[in-house]
Amino acid sequence: MALPGFLRRERIVARPGFNRWLIPPAALAVHLCIGQAYATSVYKNALVDHFAVSQTAIGIVFSIAIVMLGLSAALFGTWVDRNGPRAAMFTSACFWVSGFLVGGLGIETGQLWLLYLGYGVLGGIGLGIGYISPVSTLIKWFPDRPGLATGMAIMGFGGGALIASPLSRQLMSWYDPSYDGTAGTVPNGEAVAALFFTFAALYLVFMMFGAFIVRVPAEGWKPDGFDPSTVKQKALVTTESVSARNAVKTPQFWLLWTVLFCNVTAGIGILEQASPMIQDFFRDGDTSTVAATAAAGFVGVLSLFNMAGRFVWSSTSDYIGRKPIYMVYLGVGLVLYIALATIGSSATWLFVLLAAVIISFYGGGFATIPAYLRDLFGTYQVGAIHGRLLTAWAAAGVAGPLIVNSVLDTQGEPGSLVAANYRPALFIMVGLLAVGFVANLLVRPVDSKWHEPHRDASGAATPTPERSAVR
Repeated sequence: MALPGFLRRERIVARPGFNRWLIPPAALAVHLCIGQAYATSVYKNALVDHFAVSQTAIGIVFSIAIVMLGLSAALFGTWVDRNGPRAAMFTSACFWVSGFLVGGLGIETGQLWLLYLGYGVLGGIGLGIGYISPVSTLIKWFPDRPGLATGMAIMGFGGGALIASPLSRQLMSWYDPSYDGTAGTVPNGEAVAALFFTFAALYLVFMMFGAFIVRVPAEGWKPDGFDPSTVKQKALVTTESVSARNAVKTPQFWLLWTVLFCNVTAGIGILEQASPMIQDFFRDGDTSTVAATAAAGFVGVLSLFNMAGRFVWSSTSDYIGRKPIYMVYLGVGLVLYIALATIGSSATWLFVLLAAVIISFYGGGFATIPAYLRDLFGTYQVGAIHGRLLTAWAAAGVAGPLIVNSVLDTQGEPGSLVAANYRPALFIMVGLLAVGFVANLLVRPVDSKWHEPHRDASGAATPTPERSAVR
């Protein structure tokens, strides 16, 4: 089906002299909205009470959304590359907003399946398309700094909860005056439903803003002073092209899939459980020494580090390389998880510091992976390859919350858990990070047999060089 004229790629080709620094705000407008997914822990206990179900049953909502993110990114990655970022951002907004409307209706009527369908399925599709929509575009606008570009594209997703978490608490206190944010109080279901409807309206405006200001570079455009031949001087960086179809046949793709799965599984379990987790780590009998307002603030702090890590660590990878930066994410992250499990409950500041650095690595892993793919497979179909790789996120979206929630369900009821109840899940994450560390060590340049053939002026294929940039 043909797209409406205002959504077509040819309508958004930038004119000569266009300032490429206008593109990051378009990406942020979308990613800050869909990044709300990381703030679900703020109202998780309210949904547990409202539907009278287990933590696992509510955690499934988040898992469905992440599964659909990965599947939609994989299925629509080539479509996004072909039709451009405006069509993708517009489509993402429609699904994301519909997810809040249907999910809010499910909460309002007490129908849990509608919450699964709305926020989980429809919202998850919006997440996937919106997540990948600006990535390949920004890589093309910033070929001289792909790590910086992907950090800018994706840091908004990590920062979405920085806005959504305190805003959610404030709105729920308005909609339910009995909820004051103190320990032991949760908003009623009607307040959460009203929150969903409010977010639907707000996010529609901001995501459409991003969709209508985004542009793509003209064919052959490059930044002033940029020499494409300089990328040949860097290890593991190719100037060749690999199609999405061929990329999934290479061992490099599946090694990076494993790296992303392990890194995401380890971090996503904490993010999904962040608000109740800090309260449980510092519980004195039936009462936590950390108030609900402070716990919501902790979610905001994690969001800040998630966002900052995406920008800082991915930008650092432009200087030290993608493979070394993942050794930091996975190796140092492993040590920090051990510290969180063993000494994290000794002081609130220590718990917050350890969790914050861990989540900065989690965010950095997301932001660096598109640049890692660009290094190994070229820019030809990097958006589609990225979409396929995000199936690792889909799998991790099930595994991470399932591990944490299943362990906690065997340890006791919400409101009675303590730090020791979290340790089995945290040590499982340590093992996963070790697996990811080994997978990253095994990454090598892509064999030349997977490279796309070069074309001469007549369009005929010419022999592909044996290897590009192997150092």
